[in-house]
Amino acid sequence: MTRADRPTQPQSGTHDIGRRRFLGYVLAAPTLVAAAELGPAPEAQAQIPSPDLTELLDLNDVMTAAALPTSNLITVEVNRDGTVSFALPRAEVGQGITTSTAMLIAEEMDVPLEHVRVTLADARPELVFNQLTGGSNTTISTYVPIRVAAAVARGRLLEAAAIELGAAVTDLTLQAGVVTDLVGRSIGIGALSEKAAGVRTRQVSVELKPSEEFTVIGRPHNRVDALAAVTGRKKFTMDLDVPDAKPTMVCRPPTINGTVRSVANLDEVRTMPGVTDVAVISTGVAVRAETFGQCIDAVRALRVSWKPGTAEGKSDESVLGELRAAELPLGLPPLTPTVESTFTFHFRSNSALEPNCAIADVRPDRAEIWSSLKSPIVAQQTIAARLGLPLRAVTVHVTEGGGSFGRKLFFDAALEAVEISRRIGKPVKLMWHRADDSRQGRTHPMATSRVRASYAGNTVLGYHQRHTSVSTDLGHGLGEIFTAMAAKLPVGDIGFSQTFFHLSQSMPYDFGVSSRLLSETDKGFNTGSMRNVYSPDVTCARELIVDRLAAKMGKDPFRFRREFLRDDRSRAVLEKAAEAGNWGRPMPAGMAQGIAFHSEYHAVSAVLVEIDCRPETVDRPIRDGVAGPRVTKAVVAVDVGLAVNPRGLEAQMMGCVMDGIALTLTAGLHLRDGYFLEASWDNYFYTRQWNTPPELQIIIMPTTTGEPGGAGELGVAASTAAVACAYGRATGTMPTTFPINHGTLSFVPKPTVPPIPPSPTDGLDHVR
Repeated sequence: MTRADRPTQPQSGTHDIGRRRFLGYVLAAPTLVAAAELGPAPEAQAQIPSPDLTELLDLNDVMTAAALPTSNLITVEVNRDGTVSFALPRAEVGQGITTSTAMLIAEEMDVPLEHVRVTLADARPELVFNQLTGGSNTTISTYVPIRVAAAVARGRLLEAAAIELGAAVTDLTLQAGVVTDLVGRSIGIGALSEKAAGVRTRQVSVELKPSEEFTVIGRPHNRVDALAAVTGRKKFTMDLDVPDAKPTMVCRPPTINGTVRSVANLDEVRTMPGVTDVAVISTGVAVRAETFGQCIDAVRALRVSWKPGTAEGKSDESVLGELRAAELPLGLPPLTPTVESTFTFHFRSNSALEPNCAIADVRPDRAEIWSSLKSPIVAQQTIAARLGLPLRAVTVHVTEGGGSFGRKLFFDAALEAVEISRRIGKPVKLMWHRADDSRQGRTHPMATSRVRASYAGNTVLGYHQRHTSVSTDLGHGLGEIFTAMAAKLPVGDIGFSQTFFHLSQSMPYDFGVSSRLLSETDKGFNTGSMRNVYSPDVTCARELIVDRLAAKMGKDPFRFRREFLRDDRSRAVLEKAAEAGNWGRPMPAGMAQGIAFHSEYHAVSAVLVEIDCRPETVDRPIRDGVAGPRVTKAVVAVDVGLAVNPRGLEAQMMGCVMDGIALTLTAGLHLRDGYFLEASWDNYFYTRQWNTPPELQIIIMPTTTGEPGGAGELGVAASTAAVACAYGRATGTMPTTFPINHGTLSFVPKPTVPPIPPSPTDGLDHVR
């Protein structure tokens, strides 16, 4: 059966976009280049409107709608060697989108996955809102446009092959990159690439492959870059060989955002071995040398007098006081019984493997930058404005990144590298030290969440949450300069953060009258959208209150959630997690299970964990200066709609579990006298290998929608909350401060002067 013969109506109970026709273009080019046109909007599904805003419109919907108008500028190209090229206008930072994108093209074009070459596009300002990586939006917003462009290319290849082979298009098959006719004659797509090329741009109509014929999408695949990563051939920013770009580091202030008052020994440091340049910049004193080791020596040798920073004299206690003063009221106490509590979440580090880094080559008439950037358009526009150059004179290359967790939405390192290169007139390869990342980098803001739930009998009458946070910097906007500027305006920033909050925070339970409000204060910190943004804190507080409500009503926490969840899809993942995790099994005193639920961006998740808080566990030999509870088991059930690459989704959920364990139990920053005490991973206690659950199961539910949902952040909030709920049940005391170990400073803080502390010298004691 040819695609033209396929039925056009979706199967009952599914929403299969593969059965609708779409428009695309064959572009004028030397070889075949195809692009998508704006397709029809998904058909509205009949449903009773929900009082929860995110079920009608969420942040992901907004981002997808914003990207749609320029989707026809994203093209698939067939090369003479039979490979297919695609420049992805998103940033690969470990989440696996180059693999899932290659899978979409391979599926729709019937070419081998290994023949698809996915690279990262340079900053393309004409894409406007279509080059922002965040909000778990990449696969959702690119799923249809990429498939349409690939389908256009496939159709054009078949037309060209029909001419070459003297056969009807309906008598041809395209498989594994080769077109074959009924008598066995064949021709590869590489040989057809020029013949299929467009002499002029023309519009065509295509039908996408229906899901029942998928052989690539929905099947587990290893990452296309896995071999390069494990053999050291994968290229990150610091691996690039840019002519004359030498190692560069910055001597930074002892307090957050301090600035240079004076430098006593600039000339002396300039004569140190390997040093080529030393310059005062807006963020400190930059040193360029032949090696990074020589940069470190020079940074440590600098004698700098510093001006106060934006958090001068502040501490955890003083910031917490500001937050409490800014909390919005919960309203008049209800006349029925209530459950109420206030939760505190301390500053946390993004803690990506790759430190902040960028390469910059700034000349009088042009600039070229290389960095892992999730908002490259606004980076290019900002850099051009700073340099006084036309936008076309600034080239921004997006490199693959070793982790982000929201940090690479900002381009701090790129801006700094540009400033240094301009100041000294030479190319620079800038790398932040790990201590720079912890003390001066982007952090997840400190916050409080006050919750009140009222109930009567077996009914929850109302749920109200007031989330108060140090201001989250959303200055990247939607990825271009206008919304970025709006997000920084005195009033615009409030509106932007409120919009972000309300479009990303869901209420999955039927809890009567519900309200969630955000209040932000204090812009003196370098904050950012850490993975899952507001959700880990908001959901953790909510799920702990849900456990309290269940206890007040004399109900089991799992059954209580199942009873109040709004839809069958949500109940299904909760039931699957409980079933696979053997919810309710007998456990010794000091051990317990916890279960939690979270929904976002057209996806749902449930996490069950088991925790060991027994004294013999807590008092086990201390590693990293920390003894504490151990998560021994985790079960994650997720329904993301259509999982393009189940293996990649499984890896995402594993990472989410590790994030959740860290955020709940161990990973936090201590603020004292205007700076963070942590300076590296030997005292920032992200989940260690020895503290990961020995039993970890990820369950990917069958698709219920036929279309992808958000996955990159989905498992963090539920994991954070499940660990907190398990801890509360194991100890008999609901935790209210996170991370739970924050009150005990279990390490000796490294000094702030010099700004680069000595590395650990006793080996495994600091890494196990």
